[in-house]
Amino acid sequence: METIYYTLHDYLTHTKGVAYILIVIILLGMLCFWNYLTGKDED
Repeated sequence: METIYYTLHDYLTHTKGVAYILIVIILLGMLCFWNYLTGKDED
């Protein structure tokens, strides 16, 4: 499905939204990985 952008503002708004979503996903992934690395065994 192709999205047609009629103005530069439409394109930039879409790009900014996708970038924010990717940033949130990356930060959540880093947080989960950090918890995995620093997790301690309960032995």
